[in-house]
Amino acid sequence: MRILYGVQATGNGHISRARAMAEAFRGLDVDVVWLFSGRAPEQLFDMAPFGNYLHRRGLTFATEDGRVRYRRTVSQNNLLQFRRDVRALPVQGFDLVVTDFEPIVARAGRRAGIPTIGIGHQYAFGGATPTPTGHWLARQIMQYFAPVDRGIGLHWHPYASNVLPPILDLPALDTRPQEHVVVYLPFEDAQRVIDVLQQLPQQRFELFGPGLPEATFGNVNQHPARVATFKQALASCAGVICNSGFELVSECLHWRKPVLTRPLQGQLEQLANAMALRQLGYASVAEELTPAALRTWLARPTPPPTLHFPDVAAVLARWLADGARGETGSLQRQLWGRTLQPRENSRPILGNQPAMG
Repeated sequence: MRILYGVQATGNGHISRARAMAEAFRGLDVDVVWLFSGRAPEQLFDMAPFGNYLHRRGLTFATEDGRVRYRRTVSQNNLLQFRRDVRALPVQGFDLVVTDFEPIVARAGRRAGIPTIGIGHQYAFGGATPTPTGHWLARQIMQYFAPVDRGIGLHWHPYASNVLPPILDLPALDTRPQEHVVVYLPFEDAQRVIDVLQQLPQQRFELFGPGLPEATFGNVNQHPARVATFKQALASCAGVICNSGFELVSECLHWRKPVLTRPLQGQLEQLANAMALRQLGYASVAEELTPAALRTWLARPTPPPTLHFPDVAAVLARWLADGARGETGSLQRQLWGRTLQPRENSRPILGNQPAMG
């Protein structure tokens, strides 16, 4: 079985899922060729699990100050080069094409008549999935960005028969909480985030971001986004402040870390994720990152649920290696056998920090 597996590299969550899938494919009778697009190759890191992977420019979204900028998105993407890459991609000889919302392999696979399967969070958005109204352009993008023959969605709740639990890439680490709070807001201006965090000097923050140098600013320790150091800080943290991307929030839920999330404005997926987290009662949501919002959350965070997500990557890897036979409903029944137990009462992250509205 030869599989061409495309990954949208704009966000680290897609790559994190891919690492889990790469590990799950080991030992199976399958040859996987990986393709990444949506980020410059020099900005990719910790890519050893993917061997001699392919890279294409692809398509990406332009953001500024925590908001998607659609006009800049159009001007920065090269649609002519995108079409050339779709036509020129050598898909012959592959038995299956899989895409985690990567548009080049999705279109090339369907164009060549090769069975094309989508595995990712974006394929979970059906009629029952919490989604804000409006956002016509964003809905069109989500529907047509990476079209597939069969879509397997990932979410925190079985909203439909094709929706499975999250794919996680988490090492075996001690998850007992210490005093620091992890901050990962890659779409925000880092200096503005530091300015807000420094207004809570009693709390220690570990701030991570792509391209950030190691530095210390009072109560804020700044780090580049590296997988091993980030996962270590995440495992031992008392809580997490992040945008509403699916993968990091999923890791926090699995490791029972309280979350304060700010959705990327104008990005339908993140707005929908924030809506789902509110409805499920899994995390606190802030429309703006302000000292008052942080103080309130530190004093009374939404307690995380007692979730234990199964090894979705292992099940999907075996299913793909076997030719993706069978309906996704059987996978869903198999994988949603997780337990959800009553949650503990909320406790302050910083005990002497007063709540302020």
